[in-house]
Amino acid sequence: MVQATKTLMTIDEFERLPDGNVRRELVRGEVIEMTPAGAEHSEIGLNVAAELRRAARASGQGRAFGSNCGFILTKDPPTVREPDAAFVRVERLPSGRVPKSFFPGAPDLAVEVMSPDDAATEVRAKVGEYFAAGTQLVWVVYPDEREVYVYRSLTEIEVVGMGGTLTADPVLPGLSLPVAEVFAE
Repeated sequence: MVQATKTLMTIDEFERLPDGNVRRELVRGEVIEMTPAGAEHSEIGLNVAAELRRAARASGQGRAFGSNCGFILTKDPPTVREPDAAFVRVERLPSGRVPKSFFPGAPDLAVEVMSPDDAATEVRAKVGEYFAAGTQLVWVVYPDEREVYVYRSLTEIEVVGMGGTLTADPVLPGLSLPVAEVFAE
């Protein structure tokens, strides 16, 4: 269940909110509180993040991030999104380092895992926000269908099923992730 507050915030105010073990995103200045992810959702996100990390370390091409990293997609209106996994190319790291606070920009690759209460229209809007902010590739994982929708743009979409393999060219060349590994238990 997603519940929104009506108080508009800046990114600085949002970053100072107490943790309280609550997942939140800032969307056009509005704080969106999200129900904690289920175990399956979390495991799938971790599986993908681990593979992104492995490929990033092996190639030295960038850094991988897990589900609790905020990415500033826009400052006006203030929008901070928290994908379930993400990758950023090394040349986009501020001063060559991972920032202590929110990442100042969009990830090069964003991964969203669908939850039972996610509306397809909301997820598609989020994919659009990622692309508008500079993301080059978005994977949307559908656990019930055991499929991954690979967005190279809002109109170039490929559905990859259990027998297929995910690649991240040109964002993370060399990554080859069998979809079955995304859902590995």
